[in-house]
This record gives sequence, structure tokens and C-alpha cells, in this order.
Amino acid sequence: MPSEAPPGATAPPGGAVADPGGTAADPGGVPAGDPVVDPLIDHVVDHVLEFPGGYTRTTGPVIGRFLTELRDARIVGVRTADGRVLVPPLEYDPATGEDVTGEFAEVGPAGTVQSWAWVGAPRPEHPLSRPFAWALIRLDGADTALVHAVDAGDARAMRPGLRVRPRWRAERTGHITDIESFVPEVVKIVSPVRAEYRLRPGRALTRFLEGVARGVLLGCRCGSCGKVYVPYRLSCPECGVAITEERELPDTGTVTTFAINNLPDPRAPEVPFVSAYILLDGADVPLIALVGDVPAHEVRQGMRVRAVWAPRQEWAPAPLSMSNIKWFAPTGEPDAEL
Repeated sequence: MPSEAPPGATAPPGGAVADPGGTAADPGGVPAGDPVVDPLIDHVVDHVLEFPGGYTRTTGPVIGRFLTELRDARIVGVRTADGRVLVPPLEYDPATGEDVTGEFAEVGPAGTVQSWAWVGAPRPEHPLSRPFAWALIRLDGADTALVHAVDAGDARAMRPGLRVRPRWRAERTGHITDIESFVPEVVKIVSPVRAEYRLRPGRALTRFLEGVARGVLLGCRCGSCGKVYVPYRLSCPECGVAITEERELPDTGTVTTFAINNLPDPRAPEVPFVSAYILLDGADVPLIALVGDVPAHEVRQGMRVRAVWAPRQEWAPAPLSMSNIKWFAPTGEPDAEL
């Protein structure tokens, strides 16, 4: 028979009497409403194991020689009984357990990345404060790989087979960190190219540029073979006869072939840009010009184009040049059959 609840106590649905202290106990004995305490989680204490001033140890003749050479900006390995070179050197051959020979060999300093892992968020204890790669590097002349940091700048620059060289610290103490990191070898450079020259046009080119200065494209027709050439010429390159018939050609034509250029050019509308052979309507040989007002990847053989002339107020009668024509742009016509 259920007992009566003392004054102030509430009976739970099952008829049991609540704790006389006024709080119901859960099966674990923890008062209801209080936080649950897990001794495995909430009683964690952080510890630090440290040797103030550092831990002093002797290096031995093999590791000591390796560290001494690092201090002098050299890397050495040690030979095994079968002639292999271990880098970093060990006192025993890991393959056989036998003593090494004690014969040292200078290796590298360049080497080849065998495998790598990218560190996108370096920790304070890492050798570099910017993203880098940990890599297994087999130095030239070594038979084993050395683990070290590679400062490649971008993970996309890393690959097995990448050639790297050590970047030494200015002040070295005889420690593996005397190599600050390895860096990729230089395999590509950007060389500024600029050539200044003075051109004195002959009579034929002068005549053609005079036409450009007036806003027309001048060509000529051979009286022997009938071919029409542009720019203007004084003789036919096929027949060898003098040309006297001058022709004014339209500024429309067809792209016959082209090249996409990725180097900047002050004349180009953008980079990459297209230089093309353009066969003007009525001509038999193409003219070299830039193509603009269209993405480079959309230029194609057979594309119909028209010259884009600079605003007339910008035309300069002297010196004579092609600058009055900015480039050729698509006309929107269907492609021509070549």
C-alpha cells in the first residue's frame, strides 16, 4: 500500500513518494535539474612535458658528421656494405642490420620529389608560416629519401619527379633546420623583349601606307598573270614583271589561318589576342593583321571580317603606319569556303 507523501512532497505517477528533501532522484542518484557530470570528460587536466633549456644528447660519429656538414652547407650520406648511400645517414643498415662502413659521400644538393603531402594551414611549430609541402626527396647520389619541407608556393606546383634544391639559412648551427626548406629548380623564366629599330619604307610600301593614311587599302594587279597583291608592290613575285596597275581594295576579307598569342602587345585589344592572315575581297594573297572584338577561342578559318578603323580625328598623316587600322572584326556574315 503506497505510503503517504509528507507535507510539501509530490507523488510521481507510479505512486512512489518523492525525496523528502523536495527533489526527485534519478536512477543514478543525481538530483533532477543538476548537470550530469562525466568524470572521463569533465575532469581533464592539461599537462606539458618539457626540458627547460633543451635536452642534451650526444650525436655519435655518423649523425654528428651529417649535422656538421649541414652547418657547412653540405649534405652527406653514409655507405652500406653493399655500396648504397643512406641519407640521412644511419649507424646500421636498415635492410640488413649490419654496421655501415663509415665511408661518407657528399650528395645533392639537388634532388627529386618522390611523394608529398600539402599543408594548407601550417601550425606554429612548422618550419614555414605559409602553406608548404612535406615531401620525400631523394637527393642526387642517394639511395634513400629525406623528409623535408618544400616551399613551392602552390600545391599545383608539386608533383612526383619535381626537381628541388635546398634553401640554406644564413646562420647555421648543425641541425636539420639549417635547411630552411627545399625550393623548386628554375625551369622557366619571363624575359622582357624589346627591339627598337627604324624602318625606311621603299616606294611600294610608302604608296600602300599613303593609302592607309587616306583610309583605303591599295593593292596592284599583275598584267601578266592577273594576280592582285596587297600591300602594293612594284613587281610580280611570280612573273617577275613590273606592275603598273594600281587597285583600291575593300576593307573586308576572310581569315585563312591564324595564331593565338598570349604575350602582351600594345596594339592588341586584349590578351590572348589573334594575329591572322586575312584575304581581302578581290585579292589573291593575304594580309597580316590583328583580329579583335571577338574572343580568341571563337576565331576560325573562313570567318568574315572587316577592318576597324580608328576614329578619323585620331589619324596621323605622319609618320606613315598601319595605326589607322585598329584590327579586323567579325562582320557576322556566314563563313566563307576556303
